[in-house]
Amino acid sequence: MNRCLKPLTIVALLAFGAAAQAQSEASTTSTTTTTTTILPAPAVGAQPGVRQFPKQALRGTMTVKQPPYLEMDDRVTRFTPGARILDEGNRIRQSAALVNRELTVNYLMDRQGQVTQVWVLTEAEKKERRRTLGVERNFEFESQQGAATPTTLPATR
Repeated sequence: MNRCLKPLTIVALLAFGAAAQAQSEASTTSTTTTTTTILPAPAVGAQPGVRQFPKQALRGTMTVKQPPYLEMDDRVTRFTPGARILDEGNRIRQSAALVNRELTVNYLMDRQGQVTQVWVLTEAEKKERRRTLGVERNFEFESQQGAATPTTLPATR
């Protein structure tokens, strides 16, 4: 098996490199250059700074416990392999960077109840109403009320 470059291939590579260099020199010597940038049109009804989410996306409070396990609205679940977490600037974040941080998010789940995609919300996006699977209670646990202070304790005689 011949692993060496053949002489004809070497000549073709050199000729291609010389042509590319000549083209780049010609483009730098021209005095008038017109650049046109085409930007995508914004979506109809889109507000600046507010992302568009799928209709199936749910609202919740996410706390990553130990990747891939997380707590979503007081329910323990996990990320699917290849799940994406997008922060406020639409940058991909690693789940390990979000351990023990409580975040308000929109998310998608698969049929097994695993989280497939998460969007960390900005303040403007949090104002938008969205369906949730959150836990609603008409009571509070004593541990959620906070520590008792001396002003709330009954007076002793």
